[in-house]
Amino acid sequence: QVQLVESGGGLVQPGGSLRLSCAASGYTLANYAIGWFRQAPGKEREGVSCISSGGSTLYADSVKGRFSISRDNAKNTVSLHMNSLKPEDTAVYTCAAVQIRWNDRTCFMSTSAYDYWGQGTQVTVSS
Repeated sequence: QVQLVESGGGLVQPGGSLRLSCAASGYTLANYAIGWFRQAPGKEREGVSCISSGGSTLYADSVKGRFSISRDNAKNTVSLHMNSLKPEDTAVYTCAAVQIRWNDRTCFMSTSAYDYWGQGTQVTVSS
């Protein structure tokens, strides 16, 4: 079973930046599509960004131009670079993985598409 661990969350001022990392042990993340999701208090979990095994990416409209997702296959990690952070970005951020064998250009922004989930990391944007 794929085990995912997120890191890099914390407290940051509005306009600041953070980089979240999603790491796996025992499995090669390069073979998986990876999604980043977030859940704010009282709200449903929503898709933030995803990256296919071939490097294709998707972003939620709310983060386009501010967030960037990338993968480092040598380090077996996927990162979410978050810039120009806003208070409304405050949430628990979680990465998820699914293996898509037929296509290396596909990833999903829906929670139901993913098989493996990390525990999440808190991101708080506040002055």
